[in-house]
Amino acid sequence: MMNVFTKFVAGNCLDSVSFRQQGESASEWTPLLGNSPGVTLSTLVFIIPQRWVMAIMGFLAVANAYTMRVCLNIAITQMVHRRPREAGVDDGSCPGDIDEVITDPTEINGFEWDEETQGIILSAFYYGYIVTHLPGGMLAERFGGKYSLGFGVLSTAVFTLLTPWTVNMGGATGLIILRVLEGLGEGTTFPALNAMLARWAPVSERGRMGSLVFGGAQIGNIAGTYLSGLVMKETGDWHSVFYLFGSIGILWFILWALLCYNDPESHPFICDKEKKYLEEALGRHRNSQPSAIPWKAIFMSVPLWALVCAQIGHDYGYFTMVTDLPKYMTGVLKFDIHRTGTLAALPYAVMWISSILFGWMCDKIVKKNWLTVTNARKTFTTIASVGPGICMILASYSGCNTEAVVILFTASMGLMGAFYPGMKVNALDLSGNYAGTIMAIVNGIGAITGIIAPYLVGLLTPDSTLVQWRLVFWIALAVFILTNLVFVAWASGDEQWWNSSAQDPSKHNEAEAANNRSVNAEVKL
Repeated sequence: MMNVFTKFVAGNCLDSVSFRQQGESASEWTPLLGNSPGVTLSTLVFIIPQRWVMAIMGFLAVANAYTMRVCLNIAITQMVHRRPREAGVDDGSCPGDIDEVITDPTEINGFEWDEETQGIILSAFYYGYIVTHLPGGMLAERFGGKYSLGFGVLSTAVFTLLTPWTVNMGGATGLIILRVLEGLGEGTTFPALNAMLARWAPVSERGRMGSLVFGGAQIGNIAGTYLSGLVMKETGDWHSVFYLFGSIGILWFILWALLCYNDPESHPFICDKEKKYLEEALGRHRNSQPSAIPWKAIFMSVPLWALVCAQIGHDYGYFTMVTDLPKYMTGVLKFDIHRTGTLAALPYAVMWISSILFGWMCDKIVKKNWLTVTNARKTFTTIASVGPGICMILASYSGCNTEAVVILFTASMGLMGAFYPGMKVNALDLSGNYAGTIMAIVNGIGAITGIIAPYLVGLLTPDSTLVQWRLVFWIALAVFILTNLVFVAWASGDEQWWNSSAQDPSKHNEAEAANNRSVNAEVKL
């Protein structure tokens, strides 16, 4: 079977030569299609360049991780029963698809979980998620991100398949424990991918590749919300949602193990031209990694903490939307489960498209030298902070005008797509050698808001009224603005000195100047 696979990919490598324009020299031929003159049958390569194969599979990794993470956000609306409200009482809710005026509460099926309990369940994932960030990043830097990422997603898939059994046996407590375990598995995702991007993504393509890979979160949200609503409507059962996404996660792991490798040097299918291109493109920005991680220098880095602040702002607003938007649609706007799944997926579809467009714009701006890397990161992060916060506030004041609310929430998530070519790839700018560790620190601290946001929303919206939800969105806007101001003031898009040196160059220069003064004094004496 391996011989057949070898002939197939080798044949594809030969066929790809025909894409070169007539009269175009080999030196002018870009490695975009991964071919090179003199390709032999022994060359193993796909038509698609291997760096983009890795990016596509990384995109699918993030998408799978997010489908398994967010499917509970939709499913929980059907796992619990809604509290009946008395007829004739105006509690600030909207008329809609759901009739909640119930005369006989004994007819309602579901678990007896109040809003606070639901908030704890939805936030439980992030208790485990923040724990494995740093170990995952360190393991990815030392041994490569392939299996650090792969086994993390695989374990989450297995736990997702076990969710219905766990809930039926252990109730809320069992589900909370299982979600913590799922978080432990997914905590390695972004650090491992960042470590791999540092070895596969040239600076000139970093915005596009980063937007593609991290944009998988939006596809995961789209699939997780839309398909969850559709599957539950067709089957009438929330169990099937977890069986579906858990099985897809296991299938992804099999493909990842077969197709992707830690770096170009260890990849058996890469063409020599693409390998040489990556060595030249990454050689200027990646040095041999020192034996020890410069922890003190990293934690004393001002641009790093500016990035942490931006991540906190992004994650708080993002988790507020991802975790609680379905609850807003069912609790306030009174959409049925299928309509909730469909309309909750729309903002993420727009965010995914906008992230690709913003990534292309950012790369073009940097390549044309219209903005420095630093200013480009600050500009796109500001767009992704201020715009979504304002749209959330406007949506909360649109009342029961469902069309306006959906449009504004969609615009909010669309503008949030600028985060990806902004602060999301900034860790790669600061340090290529320690990209996994930096992403682990930044994403790990930011993920704490995943614990805070759902629980806080549960406390602030016990009755799920418009007035209660307005306070939720005002808090999100305040967090967006404050964290963005810190990022704009102190962020950097330049490689930091500790990426390739154990000593601060300013201190080294001072010591050298002092030594020169001493030598001059001795000469004069």
